[in-house]
Amino acid sequence: MPLYEYACRKCDHEFELLIRGSEQPVCPTCHGTRLEKLLSVPAGHTASAKSLPMCGPQLPSGGCGLPQCGMGACGME
Repeated sequence: MPLYEYACRKCDHEFELLIRGSEQPVCPTCHGTRLEKLLSVPAGHTASAKSLPMCGPQLPSGGCGLPQCGMGACGME
């Protein structure tokens, strides 16, 4: 059962919904059905916050591994 993010075109409310089977999503604010599905950033569960990649002095000179890291344009800062 996927969790989707939507924006209502009627009232501009943004929200998340758990969609089961062939359910049609409805805005919880105005009950509108003209919804736009938004792109979501996937979330990952880790054992501890220490395992998340973060730029800074605690990482080796390679940073978080992104090409931008270490060139002054790291997205983790």
